[in-house]
Amino acid sequence: MDFRDELPVDHRLAQVYRIGAGLCGAMLLVFGCLGLADGLAFFSTDGQSIAGLSSNGLLSLVSIVTAAALITGAVVGGNTASTINMTVGALFVLSGFANLALLDSDANILAFRMPNVLFSFAMGLVIATFGMYGRVSGKLPLDNPYWRHRHPEAVAERRPAALSAAAPGRGIGSPTA
Repeated sequence: MDFRDELPVDHRLAQVYRIGAGLCGAMLLVFGCLGLADGLAFFSTDGQSIAGLSSNGLLSLVSIVTAAALITGAVVGGNTASTINMTVGALFVLSGFANLALLDSDANILAFRMPNVLFSFAMGLVIATFGMYGRVSGKLPLDNPYWRHRHPEAVAERRPAALSAAAPGRGIGSPTA
Protein backbone atom coordinates (compact mmCIF):
# COMPACT_ATOMS: atom_id res chain seq x y z
CA MET A 1 0.00 0.00 0.00
CA ASP A 2 1.40 3.37 -1.01
CA PHE A 3 0.91 6.16 1.53
CA ARG A 4 0.41 8.72 -1.24
CA ASP A 5 -2.67 6.82 -2.44
CA GLU A 6 -4.34 6.99 0.97
CA LEU A 7 -4.65 10.76 1.29
CA PRO A 8 -5.85 13.22 -1.31
CA VAL A 9 -3.51 15.85 -2.67
CA ASP A 10 -4.58 19.47 -2.88
CA HIS A 11 -2.08 21.94 -4.28
CA ARG A 12 -3.48 24.95 -2.37
CA LEU A 13 -3.01 23.19 0.96
CA ALA A 14 0.40 21.85 -0.03
CA GLN A 15 1.71 25.43 -0.13
CA VAL A 16 0.63 25.97 3.49
CA TYR A 17 2.40 22.77 4.57
CA ARG A 18 5.56 23.73 2.70
CA ILE A 19 5.68 27.29 3.98
CA GLY A 20 5.09 26.20 7.57
CA ALA A 21 7.74 23.50 7.45
CA GLY A 22 10.23 25.78 5.71
CA LEU A 23 9.82 28.75 8.06
CA CYS A 24 9.92 26.71 11.25
CA GLY A 25 12.81 24.62 9.92
CA ALA A 26 14.78 27.75 9.05
CA MET A 27 14.27 29.16 12.55
CA LEU A 28 15.47 25.95 14.17
CA LEU A 29 18.42 25.73 11.79
CA VAL A 30 19.57 29.23 12.69
CA PHE A 31 19.21 28.48 16.42
CA GLY A 32 21.17 25.23 16.10
CA CYS A 33 23.92 26.77 13.99
CA LEU A 34 24.32 29.69 16.40
CA GLY A 35 24.73 27.21 19.26
CA LEU A 36 27.33 25.15 17.44
CA ALA A 37 29.17 28.26 16.25
CA ASP A 38 29.53 29.43 19.86
CA GLY A 39 31.26 26.15 20.72
CA LEU A 40 28.89 25.24 23.54
CA ALA A 41 29.73 22.29 25.78
CA PHE A 42 27.93 19.25 24.40
CA PHE A 43 26.43 17.82 27.60
CA SER A 44 26.38 20.88 29.85
CA THR A 45 23.25 20.96 32.00
CA ASP A 46 23.76 24.68 32.70
CA GLY A 47 23.66 25.86 29.09
CA GLN A 48 24.38 29.28 27.66
CA SER A 49 21.95 31.80 26.26
CA ILE A 50 21.46 31.68 22.50
CA ALA A 51 18.73 33.92 21.07
CA GLY A 52 17.11 34.17 24.50
CA LEU A 53 17.00 30.41 25.08
CA SER A 54 19.33 28.18 27.06
CA SER A 55 21.29 25.80 24.86
CA ASN A 56 24.16 23.35 24.81
CA GLY A 57 25.84 21.44 21.98
CA LEU A 58 23.38 18.55 22.13
CA LEU A 59 20.32 20.83 21.91
CA SER A 60 21.96 22.62 18.99
CA LEU A 61 22.50 19.32 17.20
CA VAL A 62 18.93 18.16 17.91
CA SER A 63 17.66 21.50 16.55
CA ILE A 64 19.65 21.07 13.34
CA VAL A 65 18.40 17.49 12.84
CA THR A 66 14.81 18.61 13.45
CA ALA A 67 15.28 21.52 11.06
CA ALA A 68 16.59 19.10 8.42
CA ALA A 69 13.45 16.97 8.80
CA LEU A 70 11.18 20.02 8.46
CA ILE A 71 13.10 21.40 5.48
CA THR A 72 12.98 17.97 3.82
CA GLY A 73 9.21 18.02 4.31
CA ALA A 74 9.08 21.49 2.77
CA VAL A 75 11.03 20.28 -0.27
CA VAL A 76 8.91 17.15 -0.73
CA GLY A 77 5.67 19.02 0.03
CA GLY A 78 2.13 17.71 -0.09
CA ASN A 79 0.84 15.21 2.43
CA THR A 80 4.40 14.29 3.40
CA ALA A 81 5.06 17.83 4.61
CA SER A 82 1.75 17.85 6.46
CA THR A 83 2.50 14.56 8.20
CA ILE A 84 6.03 15.65 9.12
CA ASN A 85 4.66 18.93 10.50
CA MET A 86 2.08 17.16 12.65
CA THR A 87 4.62 14.62 13.91
CA VAL A 88 7.32 17.17 14.71
CA GLY A 89 4.75 19.47 16.34
CA ALA A 90 3.53 16.66 18.60
CA LEU A 91 7.12 15.75 19.48
CA PHE A 92 7.84 19.38 20.40
CA VAL A 93 4.87 19.46 22.78
CA LEU A 94 5.89 16.12 24.32
CA SER A 95 9.45 17.40 24.65
CA GLY A 96 8.13 20.44 26.48
CA PHE A 97 6.35 18.24 29.02
CA ALA A 98 9.32 15.89 29.42
CA ASN A 99 11.80 18.72 29.87
CA LEU A 100 9.45 20.51 32.26
CA ALA A 101 9.69 17.43 34.49
CA LEU A 102 13.50 17.47 34.20
CA LEU A 103 14.10 21.15 35.02
CA ASP A 104 16.77 21.70 37.71
CA SER A 105 17.86 18.06 37.70
CA ASP A 106 21.01 16.28 36.57
CA ALA A 107 18.96 14.51 33.87
CA ASN A 108 18.40 17.84 32.05
CA ILE A 109 20.87 16.94 29.28
CA LEU A 110 19.41 19.49 26.85
CA ALA A 111 19.97 22.38 29.30
CA PHE A 112 16.33 23.41 29.20
CA ARG A 113 15.04 26.31 31.27
CA MET A 114 11.46 27.59 31.55
CA PRO A 115 11.74 29.80 28.39
CA ASN A 116 12.82 26.69 26.45
CA VAL A 117 9.77 24.78 27.72
CA LEU A 118 7.44 27.62 26.71
CA PHE A 119 9.16 27.87 23.33
CA SER A 120 8.80 24.12 22.86
CA PHE A 121 5.06 24.29 23.56
CA ALA A 122 4.55 27.33 21.31
CA MET A 123 6.68 26.04 18.44
CA GLY A 124 5.05 22.62 18.67
CA LEU A 125 1.59 24.13 18.39
CA VAL A 126 2.63 26.34 15.47
CA ILE A 127 4.23 23.48 13.54
CA ALA A 128 1.31 21.13 14.23
CA THR A 129 -1.17 23.81 13.18
CA PHE A 130 0.64 24.22 9.87
CA GLY A 131 0.45 20.45 9.40
CA MET A 132 -3.22 20.14 10.33
CA TYR A 133 -4.39 23.15 8.34
CA GLY A 134 -7.19 22.04 6.03
CA ARG A 135 -6.98 18.43 7.23
CA VAL A 136 -8.46 18.44 10.70
CA SER A 137 -11.61 20.34 11.53
CA GLY A 138 -15.20 19.77 12.42
CA LYS A 139 -16.43 21.93 9.56
CA LEU A 140 -14.33 21.27 6.49
CA PRO A 141 -15.90 22.71 3.34
CA LEU A 142 -17.48 20.24 0.94
CA ASP A 143 -14.84 20.91 -1.72
CA ASN A 144 -11.98 20.07 0.69
CA PRO A 145 -10.09 16.99 -0.57
CA TYR A 146 -9.87 15.49 2.92
CA TRP A 147 -13.63 15.84 3.43
CA ARG A 148 -14.22 14.25 0.02
CA HIS A 149 -11.83 11.41 0.91
CA ARG A 150 -13.63 10.73 4.23
CA HIS A 151 -17.13 10.94 2.70
CA PRO A 152 -17.02 9.21 -0.72
CA GLU A 153 -20.73 8.32 -0.55
CA ALA A 154 -21.71 11.99 -0.22
CA VAL A 155 -19.42 12.90 -3.10
CA ALA A 156 -20.99 10.19 -5.27
CA GLU A 157 -24.48 11.49 -4.44
CA ARG A 158 -23.53 15.04 -5.36
CA ARG A 159 -21.96 14.19 -8.72
CA PRO A 160 -25.09 13.09 -10.62
CA ALA A 161 -26.98 16.16 -9.40
CA ALA A 162 -24.11 18.40 -10.44
CA LEU A 163 -23.94 16.79 -13.87
CA SER A 164 -27.67 17.08 -14.53
CA ALA A 165 -27.73 20.71 -13.39
CA ALA A 166 -24.80 21.65 -15.60
CA ALA A 167 -25.73 23.79 -18.60
CA PRO A 168 -29.06 22.54 -19.91
CA GLY A 169 -28.91 22.86 -23.66
CA ARG A 170 -31.38 22.77 -26.46
CA GLY A 171 -31.97 19.37 -27.86
CA ILE A 172 -34.36 16.48 -27.79
CA GLY A 173 -36.63 16.73 -24.79
CA SER A 174 -35.59 20.23 -23.77
CA PRO A 175 -38.23 22.92 -23.48
CA THR A 176 -38.13 25.61 -26.12
CA ALA A 177 -38.70 29.24 -25.40
